Amino acid sequence: MKQEISICWFRRDLRLNDNTAFYHALQSPYPVLPIFIFDPEILNKLADKSDKRIYFIYNTLQDLDTRCKEQGSSFYVIFDKVEDAFKKLLQEFEVKEIFLNHDYEPYAIYRDQGIKKMFEAQGITFHTFKDQVIFERSEITKADGSPYTVFTPYSNKWRQLFLGGKIEEFPSEKFLSKMLQSKRYDFPSIADIGFREIDLDFMPLNINESTISSYQETRNIPAIPGTSQASPYLRFGTLSIRHLVMLAYKWNATWLNELIWREFFMMILFHFPHVIDRSFKRKYDNIPWRNNDKEFELWCKGETGYPIVDAGMRQLNETGWMHNRVRMIVAGFLTKHLLIDWRWGEAYFAQKLLDYELSSNNGNWQWAAGSGCDSAPYFRIFNPTSQTKKFDPKLIYIKTWIKDFNKYHLPPIVDHEFARKRALDVYKKALSEE
Repeated sequence: MKQEISICWFRRDLRLNDNTAFYHALQSPYPVLPIFIFDPEILNKLADKSDKRIYFIYNTLQDLDTRCKEQGSSFYVIFDKVEDAFKKLLQEFEVKEIFLNHDYEPYAIYRDQGIKKMFEAQGITFHTFKDQVIFERSEITKADGSPYTVFTPYSNKWRQLFLGGKIEEFPSEKFLSKMLQSKRYDFPSIADIGFREIDLDFMPLNINESTISSYQETRNIPAIPGTSQASPYLRFGTLSIRHLVMLAYKWNATWLNELIWREFFMMILFHFPHVIDRSFKRKYDNIPWRNNDKEFELWCKGETGYPIVDAGMRQLNETGWMHNRVRMIVAGFLTKHLLIDWRWGEAYFAQKLLDYELSSNNGNWQWAAGSGCDSAPYFRIFNPTSQTKKFDPKLIYIKTWIKDFNKYHLPPIVDHEFARKRALDVYKKALSEE
C-alpha cells in the first residue's frame, strides 16, 4: 500500500524557514515530501552549461538536503518535465495534497494551471500561497480597480496598506519534524542535469544596520559595498521578503523603496504581459533602432572605450552581478548612445545576471530606454564621463574591473555629444509619428 503524503513543491522559495507554502504543508495531517524539479523545458534554453544561476540553485538545494537529512528526511530533487515528474510521484505515493507558492511569470502561470488541473482531476487538493511579495497581483489598485502604472502613487498606497497591518509570520522551521521520514533520495549530480561545476564565489550578503541605514548615501558609489547585495538571494527565495521588508521599515526608507519597486514591476508584468516583447508605451515601438552587431558585441565584451561602461560589463561577465548605478549607465549607453534595441540588452542581461528576474530586468531596461511605465524621459541621456566623475572619481571601481587599466587605450566607439544629438533626433521624430 502506498504511503499517504503531502508534497511541497519548491521553486523560487529555496528556504526551509518562513516559507508560506511549506508552513501550511507542515500543518497538514500527512508527512511532507519537499521537492524541486529541474525542468528541461527551462534548462534546455540555457546555452551556457556553466550558468551561474544553475550552480547557485544546485548549491542551495544541497544545503537544503543536508538540513532535511538532519531531520531524518530528504529533499527530493528531480530532473524531468514537470508533468512527468508528478506522474512518477503519483505512482510512488498516495499524494493527498500539494502545496506551492505563487509565481507571476507567464510561463509559470501557464505551467501551474496545467498541474492544478492534473491534480484536481484526481481529487488531490491543490493549495497555492503568496510568498515572494508583500502585495501581489491586484492587491494594490486605483480606486476604480485598475492597476497603477506610475510608481509614486503605487508606493504611497503600498506603504499605506503596509502600515495598516502586521506581516503574518510562517515559521515553517519550527515544524521540520513533520517532513516525510523516508529513504534518502539520490541527489543528482550537476552533470546529470546537463551542466558543469564552476569555480564561483557568490557575493556575500551585506545586510546590516550600518550599511542599510546609510544606504541613500552609499548606494550610488560602485567602489564600496554600499548595497545589500540581496538581489540573487531574493530572486531564488533563499531570503524571505517579509524579513527584509521589516528590516527596511526599521532601518531605511530608501532601501524599502527599492523593495517596493520590485513589487511594482511584478504587478506590471502580471497585468501587462505584452511588456515581455513590446514596449509598455506602444509608440516607442516606432523607434528605428540601429542594431549594429559589431557595436553590440563591443558593449557585451566591455570594449566601448568608455571605462565606466566597460568596467560594468566586465563585472557582469565575470561575476554575474553589476552595481545598480552602473546598470543604469550601461543600459542608457546601449539604448541612447548606440541606439540598440533595449530587448537586445535585456536578453544579454537575462543570460548573465545571477539575480535575473523577468519583471525587474524588463522594467529597468524599459525605464532606461524611456519605453516603460513611469520611465526616465527619452531626453535623459547619461554622460558616462560625468557619471564617472560623480560616482567613481578616483577610478577605484573602474580599475577593479578593468584589470589592465594601464594598458587600456580603447578609443570611444562613439562621441558622446554626437550620440546624444542623434538619439534626441531619432526619438523625437519616431515619437511624433502616429
